[in-house]
Order: sequence, then C-alpha cells, then structure tokens
Amino acid sequence: MTVELKEKLSNWRRDLHQHPETGFLEIRTASIVASVLSELGFTLEMGKEVMSEKHCMGKPDEKVTSEHYAWALDNGANKAFVETFKEGYTGIVATLKTNIPGPTIAYRFDMDALDIYESDADDHVPVKEGFRSQVDGKMHACGHDAHTAIGLGLATCIAGEKENLCGTIKLIFQPAEEGTRGAKSMVEANVVTDVDYFIASHIGTGVPHGHFLAANNGFLATSKLDVCFRGTAAHAGGSPEQGKNALLAAAAAVLNIHAISRHSQGVSRVNVGELHAGSGRNIIANHATMKVETRGEHAAINQYMKEQVKSIVAGAAKMYQVDYEIKTVGEAINCTCSEELARTLYECANASPDIIHAELQNDAGAGSEDATYFMEAVQKNGGLATYCIFGTELAAGHHNEKFDIHEATLLSAVQILYKSVYKLLAEAGC
Repeated sequence: MTVELKEKLSNWRRDLHQHPETGFLEIRTASIVASVLSELGFTLEMGKEVMSEKHCMGKPDEKVTSEHYAWALDNGANKAFVETFKEGYTGIVATLKTNIPGPTIAYRFDMDALDIYESDADDHVPVKEGFRSQVDGKMHACGHDAHTAIGLGLATCIAGEKENLCGTIKLIFQPAEEGTRGAKSMVEANVVTDVDYFIASHIGTGVPHGHFLAANNGFLATSKLDVCFRGTAAHAGGSPEQGKNALLAAAAAVLNIHAISRHSQGVSRVNVGELHAGSGRNIIANHATMKVETRGEHAAINQYMKEQVKSIVAGAAKMYQVDYEIKTVGEAINCTCSEELARTLYECANASPDIIHAELQNDAGAGSEDATYFMEAVQKNGGLATYCIFGTELAAGHHNEKFDIHEATLLSAVQILYKSVYKLLAEAGC
C-alpha cells in the first residue's frame, strides 16, 4: 500500500501542477478532488453548500469564471462534478461519519495556484520530468498542489478504516488561500461549527527537509485592498488645467502610505505592491489603480494600518479633486495554536521514521494565512486548532518561478496526519 500510495501522491501532485488554477477558479481541481473523494465513499458538500457567497473576497467576475470553466472542460475536468463548480464556488467538505460517538476532527487543504510564469530552464525538475505548468502565467509556486495531493492521500488511508474509527472526520478543501480570500466564506457557511480538533498544514516555509513543526504561530492579521482613483483626462500640453490627475493622487497616496507610523504595541506592515496609471505621455491620467496590503501582529494593529491607508487615499483624492474607491479583496486574522493539539502532532511526528527532528512550536512567523479564520472559529466553540509545517527540500523559495518540492514529503505528511487521527480518537477515549 505504501508504494502504491506514494505513486498516487506523485501522480496527483504532478497532474495538478501541470494544470494550475488560481483562487475561485479551481474548477478542474475541485472536480477531480470530488471524484476521488466520492469513489472513496465520503459524503460530499460542495460549492455554495459550503461557501457563503457574500463573504468571498476578490472573486473573479462572471466573464473570467465562464471562460475558465470552458478551459477546465477542455483540460480534463471530471464531467460528473464540474458543473457544481462552474460559478467559481470551488470549496469541498468531505465527511466520513462512523455513527459511533466521538469527536469531530477536521483537516484543511488549500488548492489554488499563483499568477507566476513557471521557469522553462532545463535544470528545473518539472521541465526535466515533464510536469511543468501548461498554463502560461500560472504556476503552483507555493505547494498547494502538494497540499491537495496530501489531502487525497489522507482520504485514501482512512476510507477503508471506518469500522476501526469513531466520531467524524472532515476533510476541507479550500479555494483562494492566496490573497487570504477563501477561508472566511467557508467559516461563514458553518463548516467547522461541529469541529473539536482542526488541523491545517503547509509544506516548506523554511522548515528543512525531514523536520516537522507542530504549531506555527506568529501569523499576522492582514487586509488586501484594491484602490482605484478616477479623474478627468485632458491634453497635457493644450489644456492641462481641465484635467484631474489620478496618477498624481495615486503617487501622493503611495508615498504617504509607506510613511505611516508603525504601531508601538506590536509588529505592523504596509506595502503598495502594484501601481498602474494613465494611458499616454501627453494625456492627464484619468485613472490609477493600486494594490495595497496591511498587516499587524493582531487585528487591532492591522485595523489601525488599514484605517491609515483609507484616510491617506481619501486625502489624496480630495487634494487632486478625483474620485476613489477602496475594495477589501482579502483578509485574515492572527491566531495562536492550541498547544495541547500541537503536542499530539508533535508526538506523531517523533514516532515517524521519516522525521529527523520535530519541534513543538515556533513564534517567528511573519506571514499571513486565512486558515486562522477556521482556527479561531473552532477555538471559540471550545475546540482545539493548530497549523503545522512539513519541512521539505525546496528548489527555490515560495512564490518563485523555480519553486519545487521534494516529493518524499508527500507520503511522510500523509502518514503523520493519519497517525494523528488514531491518536486523537484514542485520547478522546474511543
């Protein structure tokens, strides 16, 4: 079974790697995941059943979604399930109920890719072994293809064990983690209201191959903002006074956003990652767009940063007499892992022959992750939650065009999560 599962994990991961889909467009991916889970005997809830429409942040418009649905049909989507996901609500919750009293354990796996052109260099392993992205400008450069494969591997392991289990197992396949956009919609759809133990995981993130981190703390609360300035175009030489310059408003906003005072009560971050403006050398720019993100050690600090950005944008618009709009297209909170649950995973990892070193917790993180919405919801209901890391050898850093993983990590990750099912049930007394 181990050899067969190892091959399946690699095949799943490589197929997904060749067909990357970005947030809320994981139509092909979700259809394939659903088909595998269905064959394994899981009860499935999908699409709008497990996603709140009004809490989907930064979701592509109908035209983009429709065009991508057509692409998915042409590129191997499973026909029996693809229709469910055609509107871009691509979340899946697969449930195994044993009908024997016991806790509910949930595992989350994210599925989305990134807008990155994958390297076509001869020394890039996906090129050498024939599984490089087939979609120009899109790539699994963060390992979510591996996460999805790990989720399917865990499903495979527990599918035939129903008679030996108690309680309920939930496998949550989440869209749009990149940009922190998808988790909140699933939380608002109440997919974790019954969960006693929640485990999210990631590969890499600086943890060496063969190492394991049971509790990755330190996630920052964050907001992702799209800003648009709208002015009035005019001839820059003949009648500049008739124009209202959106480019200047944006430039003023950028400089002042990066000058926001940092907060004394904890870590704070802000960045303008994109700025686009104007349409010609001799035209007063009548439009400008910016992509901004704020972060804070906790929600209050992030909110402070966000309000400062909003105030600056409003002031810049007033100064240059242009209109503006701000949309929140992604958001996440901070959350602290439950040490008791982390210790269970730590003990499972220590018992694994593939793990060289296991660490209980680390507070050094500085990124953001919307799994924190799941974690907070479970903890508020009295449950336990953690976010663990499976170390792996990386060809390049996350979000890099040469990103690639050591595929041996896939099987060891599945085995640790599988062990955690039995250990948590045993600790619960069933």
